[in-house]
Amino acid sequence: MVKKNSHKHTPKPCGKPSQESCGMAKHISTGFPQGCVLSPLLFSLYTNGCTSDHQSVKLLKFADDTTLIGLISDGDESAYRGEIDRLVSWCSTNNLELNSLKTVEMTVDFRKNPAPRPPVILCDSPVSSAESFCFLGTTITKELKWEQNIRSLTKKAQQRMYFLRQLKKFLLPVKMLVNFYTAIIESVLTSSITVWFAAATARDKAKLQRVIHSAEKVIGCSLPSLQELYVSRSRRRAAMIAADPSHPGNELFRSLPSGKRLRSIRTRTSRHKNSFFPTAGSLLNSAPLTPR
Repeated sequence: MVKKNSHKHTPKPCGKPSQESCGMAKHISTGFPQGCVLSPLLFSLYTNGCTSDHQSVKLLKFADDTTLIGLISDGDESAYRGEIDRLVSWCSTNNLELNSLKTVEMTVDFRKNPAPRPPVILCDSPVSSAESFCFLGTTITKELKWEQNIRSLTKKAQQRMYFLRQLKKFLLPVKMLVNFYTAIIESVLTSSITVWFAAATARDKAKLQRVIHSAEKVIGCSLPSLQELYVSRSRRRAAMIAADPSHPGNELFRSLPSGKRLRSIRTRTSRHKNSFFPTAGSLLNSAPLTPR
């Protein structure tokens, strides 16, 4: 997995005669101002043509953050490394500067004796290997464990509890405190919850639940538990995927001939069993199945 955190956009000026043709040499750098509301949209439009051609390699883009994910089978990395070269070539052709210092590679390999891999070379520099990295606010480790991510979420939520306690001193209505909690604290606790909750340990879940209990004492009313939040969000997300034929995971939510239940996804490891699609299918089966 190669992650590119940052790149610059310096398109060539066009539409006017260059200063060189007038006997003057001047470098003109154009681009989008940082912090502009339209910058992410314009950047997404500009990089829309940057895609992956190989089925086993996926290119994910969010604003100026780009992640390349490759599935390596039988030690064949040709497709993965080929897409890296294509990405570098595309950026060079389209006047995008890759920041190799902010690029890391993380390998997820659960074999007992994995073979050593040669480093990826990006812009004549080897890409450093990372044990974990933060992908859009969610910390992913090479062991696919979530202690580090939950520790980060707990810290953020506890910091925001300070503001809830300060608002309580102004004797605000309970409804306003609940709205503040939902928008500022619960949004942190449930960040990517459909991904990590089922695989998280009971100890880590208890840490987040203690934050909810503290908020209940401050506000003076009961709040949805972490389990309830996970179930509601997983069912909602699974229902959206099941209703969207264009979604890549739509085929995983197939109904049985009776139409009352979904087909169960076969899993061989507990890691796969605790991932989103198997657990979401079980949650949909435990609730009334809405007709599609």
